[in-house]
Amino acid sequence: MKSGNFFKKLLIIFLVFVGIGALLKMGGDFFGESEKRVSAKNTVLQLDMNGVILNGKKFIKNLKKYKDDNRVKAIVININSPGGSVGPSQEIYHEIKRVRDELKKPIVCVTTGVMASGAYYSAVACDKIVVAPGALVGSIGVIMEFANLEKLYDWAKVSRYSITSGKFKDSGAEYRGMRDDEKALFQNMINEVYGQFKGTVMKERKLKEETMNEYADGRVFTGTSAVKLGFADQEGFLDDAVKLAADLAKLGDNYEVFEIPKKKMSIFDFGGRDSEDDLNSMAEYADLLKGKLPGAAAGINAEGAVKYLLRTQYLNQPMFIMPGYWE
Repeated sequence: MKSGNFFKKLLIIFLVFVGIGALLKMGGDFFGESEKRVSAKNTVLQLDMNGVILNGKKFIKNLKKYKDDNRVKAIVININSPGGSVGPSQEIYHEIKRVRDELKKPIVCVTTGVMASGAYYSAVACDKIVVAPGALVGSIGVIMEFANLEKLYDWAKVSRYSITSGKFKDSGAEYRGMRDDEKALFQNMINEVYGQFKGTVMKERKLKEETMNEYADGRVFTGTSAVKLGFADQEGFLDDAVKLAADLAKLGDNYEVFEIPKKKMSIFDFGGRDSEDDLNSMAEYADLLKGKLPGAAAGINAEGAVKYLLRTQYLNQPMFIMPGYWE
């Protein structure tokens, strides 16, 4: 009986903590920890786009959350990203363009680091692009990376195979070489997406076709070169981008910058991660090596280590528009 009462009390205590945690996650006003909100009549909203673009959920969620606020008069997007998946990059571009066209709020993108490939695709939706002189910009192109580990499997005396419903279902598999018809299939996909990329940049940046044909070959520009060639508007840094956005919105010096507060993790998150954390996913692989991800055992994760060392964590995943590995 005593043992049963003990476990009942333990369960009640646990449920109380869970309830408190739920209250904290739903809103901290009850505990005097209210969420930071837009307050200034004239506000320049600052959004961040960092890391590899694997999906755009969190960025788009924040954009939608604040775009209709009448106090937000302009938006600055601070980018440091090498690009990522085609679909999410196009989705981010579409949502930025929607805000620009429908709400007529000036949007300025800026980078002092990297704005390449899918990140540049997203950025051309902005009214203006500001780049640091030494920033890495552009990489207009599409790439699919594959690895053939057939000889490694032979050496390890491992035999892998698949049973498929069609001849292209296992295309790109790392345990065998790629057939000519598979290479042609992927090349056609590359060409189609590349055409979409070039067309979008040419339209938004108002560039001539000959300029696109000459420079849209995957090369990366410095910020200075990007401005000279028309792929960006001016050299500058975050403060310059904020000032430009305020000027486009005709705010003068009467404005405040609102940066979306970072979510603070607590014990009530039970060690989990935000599943909508869209752009900072490269860090997960470093954690994976150390066994830090939820459900991972302590110490080195062998599979994660092999994938990291062989650079295969992103291989055999077509539809990446990345110039390579940026570390």
